[in-house]
Amino acid sequence: MYKRIRRNLSVLSRSSSTAPTMNGSAKGVPAKEEAVPSPKESPPASKPWIVEDRSVDQVRPLRVVIMGAGISGIVACIRFAQRIPEIDLCVYEKNADVGGTWFENRYPGCACDIPAHTYQATFAPNPGWTQFYASAKEIWQYWKDVAQKYGCYRYMKFKQKVVEAIWDDNKAKWCLKVENLDDGSIHADECDVFISAQGSLNKWKWPDIPGLHDFKGKLVHTAKWDESYDYKGQRVAIIGNGSSGIQVLPAMLPDVAHIDHYARGRTWLSPTLAREVLNQRYGTDKDNITFTPEELARFKENRDEYQKFRKDIELDLQSNFAVTVKGTPEQLAGPAYFAENMKRRLARKPELLDQMLPSFPPGCRRLTPGPGYLEALTDDKVEVINTEIKEVDATGIRTADGKHRPVDMIVCATGFDTTYRPAFPFKGRNGVSLADKWKEHPETYISLATDEFPNFFMCLGPNAALGHGSLLLLIEKSIDYMTECVKKIQRDNILWMMPRRDAVERFTTHCDQYFSRTVFSTKCRSWYKGGREDGRVVALWPGSSLHALKTFANPRWEDFEYRYINDNPNGWIGDGWTVAERNKAISVDYLDDDQIDFPPIVS
Repeated sequence: MYKRIRRNLSVLSRSSSTAPTMNGSAKGVPAKEEAVPSPKESPPASKPWIVEDRSVDQVRPLRVVIMGAGISGIVACIRFAQRIPEIDLCVYEKNADVGGTWFENRYPGCACDIPAHTYQATFAPNPGWTQFYASAKEIWQYWKDVAQKYGCYRYMKFKQKVVEAIWDDNKAKWCLKVENLDDGSIHADECDVFISAQGSLNKWKWPDIPGLHDFKGKLVHTAKWDESYDYKGQRVAIIGNGSSGIQVLPAMLPDVAHIDHYARGRTWLSPTLAREVLNQRYGTDKDNITFTPEELARFKENRDEYQKFRKDIELDLQSNFAVTVKGTPEQLAGPAYFAENMKRRLARKPELLDQMLPSFPPGCRRLTPGPGYLEALTDDKVEVINTEIKEVDATGIRTADGKHRPVDMIVCATGFDTTYRPAFPFKGRNGVSLADKWKEHPETYISLATDEFPNFFMCLGPNAALGHGSLLLLIEKSIDYMTECVKKIQRDNILWMMPRRDAVERFTTHCDQYFSRTVFSTKCRSWYKGGREDGRVVALWPGSSLHALKTFANPRWEDFEYRYINDNPNGWIGDGWTVAERNKAISVDYLDDDQIDFPPIVS
């Protein structure tokens, strides 16, 4: 009896050692030995055939296109290449190199207003930052080095601009048109998954001022700086006191004869972030510091020391979320604390404090420490002008009070188009235009995707920026989420996925309700609200960066709708085989200690 059993097992083993072909039959096995009916035969009870001819762990090849090679595009490129098998990856970038905003913005004083040690990839810590607030060129070089280190350039195509993206429901693909900016030619491309990594602040714009382009002197925008122009000894007008205006003024001041600073909007300047960390380590009350060669050498040689310094800064950055929520003790104490800091820095011209202090609470507009800015305003070469600009003529600027101020150069530090509407034809299912869909205000699902746009994900889309915390952490975690979505597409034999409409509506309602309790909804003109005083908060994440980290950690698959290959939701389970069995490459390394989740022993 036992011999017969062993013989039967041997026969079964030999017959099953040959993998079935993809039409359901077994290669080399007589038809009479087939254990399952052919898909061409009628299955029992005339039910539709749902056993898909694929292994349960088989992944289908996917082409993924990323638009933009800034920070988000670099991190996305690294993670998709690392984590997604069978991927055909392409990154289109309109500029000549990586870096995005840090490649484009080259105005004097351009720097990050977040400490450099928290403005870096978690997986690529840099102990070599030369300044606490790193310059734009140093940040750009860091991200170029990261892109080179992790092999991103092999996937990137520069001076290539996506000018159209149309979803084809029959193909289940994004059909793209891409312009070669060197010769103006257009070529077509297709992809299964399309990712926008162009961010929200990439379309700079001139201010709407009558006669601006009649000016015969030098006219520049901070986002399109002419590095060849020599402004030494000139009279300069700087329009705008947002982040770029706050940085460019003190940087230009030493080299110019005079600056007219047009700053109608009142704004809060924050104290230096992590000031206590700097004081404890260096005994300094400076707003920015340059690290000595000896200090940099210690950081490079002693990783533990650098990690502690880095984590102390990160902890300080993450610890002040309560100041953004109305009515908390931290928020109520904020105005006096900020005002005292500004008063100290404006000590040479105390009258400027009344011109600058806003009526809205700190945080309604984006906060920046602005090292050196307030001190520069007290310089005798600077005139701060609160009067509205009426017009620009060939020689200068005329304000509403009739006063004309001649200048040699006008610097527009006036920001970007923050509507989030695409600048090119971008259409989803049934021809839905994203520009039309977001005409009134943009709506997303947790900032990463929107309904009617299958297999489309966004980095730093609407409601993705931060009013508090670490933006780089949010970027990384959002891209982790996207890779999980694409892995699900491959694993579950999905043709496309996109957020359900009701999930998008719930997130929109959630944002409106959440922001009503925060300082961001108070009356001030801010890009957080699309440049409006009373607009909806469409730029910010509804919570801290730590809150975003937890939100992105576990995707809610029930908030998406799906279409499956062959319209077969059962296709994920395959036909009983694994890829290793088909390839005769079975491994039992699941018994290795490092593959086993050993529970703790209770004594």
